[in-house]
Amino acid sequence: MKHPVKLKRSLSLTMLTLYGLGTTIGAGIYALMGEIAGLAGYYAPLSFVIASILAGFTALSFAELSSRYPRAAGAALYVSQGFGSRRFSTVIGLFVVLAGLVSAAALINGFFNHLQQFMMVDRVMSILLITLILGAVAGWGISESVAVASMITLIEIGGLLLVITVSSDALAALPSRWRELIPSADLASWQGIFFGAILSFYAFIGFEDMVDVAEEVKDVKRKLPLAILLTLAITMLLYVLLMTAAVLSLPPSDIASSGVPLAYLYEYHSGQKATVIMVIGMFAVINGALIQMIMAARVLYGLSSRGQLPAQLSVVHQRTRTPLIATFIATLIVLLLALIGSLLSLAEATSIVMLTIFSILNLALWRIKQRDPTPVGAIIFPAWVPILGFLVSSAFVLGKLFSVMS
Repeated sequence: MKHPVKLKRSLSLTMLTLYGLGTTIGAGIYALMGEIAGLAGYYAPLSFVIASILAGFTALSFAELSSRYPRAAGAALYVSQGFGSRRFSTVIGLFVVLAGLVSAAALINGFFNHLQQFMMVDRVMSILLITLILGAVAGWGISESVAVASMITLIEIGGLLLVITVSSDALAALPSRWRELIPSADLASWQGIFFGAILSFYAFIGFEDMVDVAEEVKDVKRKLPLAILLTLAITMLLYVLLMTAAVLSLPPSDIASSGVPLAYLYEYHSGQKATVIMVIGMFAVINGALIQMIMAARVLYGLSSRGQLPAQLSVVHQRTRTPLIATFIATLIVLLLALIGSLLSLAEATSIVMLTIFSILNLALWRIKQRDPTPVGAIIFPAWVPILGFLVSSAFVLGKLFSVMS
């Protein structure tokens, strides 16, 4: 009897961390810096630190869950283990897929909008070509597709480091100006800091996509949790350095009024046009779309491999060692969504869905820890970690719903 082809374990710690950075850093930092500066002013770097702590509780929960259950379609599996409901698990998995595909479609539209700044191109043909190329890369092979994503991630990080480097004079003034970045006990100051932290929170989301490639990671029980924590730490360091350089260089009001704050900061210090930063921003957008498509295909594969979706979705191609049918379906849905174009309200809804899933998964881990507090070979965090993760994620869900209703 011929054994079914399985996914290939080929991802190293370095590749997995770059994969995580690619989905976490993404295009968010290129757009959010100005808004956060407008809310928190000179205390914006502190907003990023607080946001990383808030996101960190859920990241730690994902790290432990991935160590306990290193399988594809992580969120659906964790819900199944935590609540014992196969149907609920399937619904959660499909919501994760939908959120990823909507995000990919929105990013492809974003890439097209950036592309129009450089050349006049037909929208339908451009979106068709971009989506098909991304689908081909996603189906090419996990080592190859993650290698492409990793190279683009290195370009993204290189762009951020370039801005930090040209801003080195401002950072050099930190020893004499650090008091400007420390808030007083004034309630108004802290209100801006926390509003900035709430917005900054979304710039740290991405670790949840890393667990979906668990079956393609070498030494997964050790390397996947470590990659999640490394991704969070590196992201925080880059964001805090960038924001510190920005507020020490320019008044926060100027940063807030700029539509492209990173490019503005680069031009201010270098005296050159920020074309390179704009191009790197385009790479960041398209890299996020690629990673979301890889993730969605792996969730469909994971659900199928456990009998929760049709068996064809878990068929792995003999040569590429990727789930080509699942990848094709993910690509087709992204193409249709991208061509529809009106994704803002849907993207907002999926943001609420993902935060709800974060709440559910933190609660699932808490329940799992009651039953099995010290599993052999898994990385374990204190029980208060998922409790705090649940409270933070639930607060964000309520805040999002309140803002939508108002």
